[in-house]
Amino acid sequence: GSKLALVQSEYVKRRMEEAYPEDTFELVIIKTTGDKVTDKPLAAIGTKGLFVKEIEEELLSGSIDMAVHSMKDMPAECETGLTFAKAWKREDCRDVLILKTAGSFSELPSGAVIGTGSIRRACQLAMLRPDIQFTAIRGNVDTRINKLMDDSYGLDGIVLAAAGLNRLGRSSEITEYLDPVGCYSGTGTGSSCD
Repeated sequence: GSKLALVQSEYVKRRMEEAYPEDTFELVIIKTTGDKVTDKPLAAIGTKGLFVKEIEEELLSGSIDMAVHSMKDMPAECETGLTFAKAWKREDCRDVLILKTAGSFSELPSGAVIGTGSIRRACQLAMLRPDIQFTAIRGNVDTRINKLMDDSYGLDGIVLAAAGLNRLGRSSEITEYLDPVGCYSGTGTGSSCD
């Protein structure tokens, strides 16, 4: 039900309507465990399937006919009875920084705090700047940016996927694109599938 999930689903719906004008397509919003539990790091609440389990159950029951996911949230194997049908055009797969005041990652003062929900991102950035602190944050794009701007969270910056910001029309808020040579994006980042 996040804005990003709706943007991605609307994109797929439009493509399906163009390809099959004789058919009718309706969006059904399903909240997953990953959507509902936002106060704990992902690693503390389960596996990658946190964003797909309830949706897969609806597919298997016949309540819905198709689902759209961010590829990075998909388990490596499909649930028995389901088929991975299509990967749509991939967006920019780089990770980005949105910084509160600094002009770049290298300009952050020692001890600065960066929020991310990804252990991979924190580890890669810590290799580049061991003097920076990392803290786990969860939530959709709006929630994370709001946490950055709220002084009570004590954040100097956050790491997000460029793809999500681009799809939401918020790329102007990006302070710095991270070099993919030193900061590898997650598998499937920037892709959506059904």
